[in-house]
Amino acid sequence: MTENPILGSSAVVTGGQRGLGKAIVDELLTRGATRVYATSRQPSPVDDSRVISIELDVSDELSVASLARTATDATIVVNNAGLLGGQSLLNSPMAEIESVIDTNLYGALRMTRHFAPVLETNGGASTIVNIASVLSWLPSGAYGCSKAALWSATNSLRLELEPRHINVIGVYLGYTDTSMVSDLDVPKNDPADVARQIVDGIESGAAEVLADDFTREARASVFR
Repeated sequence: MTENPILGSSAVVTGGQRGLGKAIVDELLTRGATRVYATSRQPSPVDDSRVISIELDVSDELSVASLARTATDATIVVNNAGLLGGQSLLNSPMAEIESVIDTNLYGALRMTRHFAPVLETNGGASTIVNIASVLSWLPSGAYGCSKAALWSATNSLRLELEPRHINVIGVYLGYTDTSMVSDLDVPKNDPADVARQIVDGIESGAAEVLADDFTREARASVFR
């Protein structure tokens, strides 16, 4: 890329009002984004005039379509919203498994399908970021299945969108210190550090971001 895709950009960050999503919003603004749509199922007011707090349910086609009609200036989309659940593929309620896959996989796909025309129209160095997981390559029930499918979808979408000058980045990371995993007594990534790596990837036009040693080792063990 010959231009910085962050400076003067307008970004959409799903699940952008807490945890890793909020850290990504903050980092984008620090690097020069002029507007960020920070979505939530139950949005809260935001003091920063550069941040637009907006309602979104990525599992709802009409909700995603409405956001795409609102954020018509978007040049960056970060698919960060996610859902845990469905720990056992045999015993967890099927509705729970379907909800996890609908949010984590189809939610990102809905966002991509609706926003690809927006990004293409706005031109320049446009980017879609899919937040996946080290569990894309390790067994972990419905959540792992959803992230493995998102990894595959990300690779396919990258090829489909390359002719339209839209870069697609897959982000893979281990446990990160957010409310989603607050009850787990395990080493955790700092969300701010992961956000910096993600925005570095947007700036450089990377295909993937492997955010920590655990993820890099897991990836190497699968593809050795």
